[in-house]
Formats: sequence, structure tokens, C-alpha cells
Amino acid sequence: MSDINREIQELLVDYAGALRDGCIPTFLKSLSRKEAQAIVSSDQFGDATEIVRVLNSVGFANNAVTADVGLFMSRVDANIVSRMKRARGTARKKSRTSTKSAKSHKAEKQI
Repeated sequence: MSDINREIQELLVDYAGALRDGCIPTFLKSLSRKEAQAIVSSDQFGDATEIVRVLNSVGFANNAVTADVGLFMSRVDANIVSRMKRARGTARKKSRTSTKSAKSHKAEKQI
């Protein structure tokens, strides 16, 4: 990707390699202003990238790893439980404080 002012075909080859290797941001950073304008104005590049995406997903479908969200969900559940416990604890403290202040207020009235 070190060439400057690559043709659309060369850009497509570099894009396909970046997609395969998982380094699309590096590919985008490598573009010159002229190359970026060529990509934006080219319908051919857009169509070809869709084909490359499909071929890439078919070619590497067996190697694809889907994320296990079980750990994430257990952490979310733990955070929810923790927040509920904290909320109950502050509600109890507030009710105890309000009860104590009501008792002290009654005692002040009696004096």
C-alpha cells in the first residue's frame, strides 16, 4: 500500500487484502486525496467491494469466530444486582435518617 496514486484496480486489490487481514483503517489512512476522490466517484469500486465482501465472508466462513456473549451478560447482570443492592441500601439509610429526624423533631417540640 506504499504506492501513490494507485489505479482503481490496484486500490481494490489493496482493499481486498486489508479486508482479509482486518486492517481497513490502515488502508483508509494510506489513501491519498486523489485516490479517495477516485474511490468516491467510482461506481465500479463500490460494486467490486461488495463482491469482495461476499467472497471474503464465504471463503472464511469456517474460520470465523462468533463472540460468546455469556461473559458479557453475566457482567451486566452482576452490575444490575449491585446497583439494586446499593439503591436498597441508600433507601433504607434515608428512611432510618428520616425516622430519626422525625423523632428528634417531636422531642424538640415537647421541650
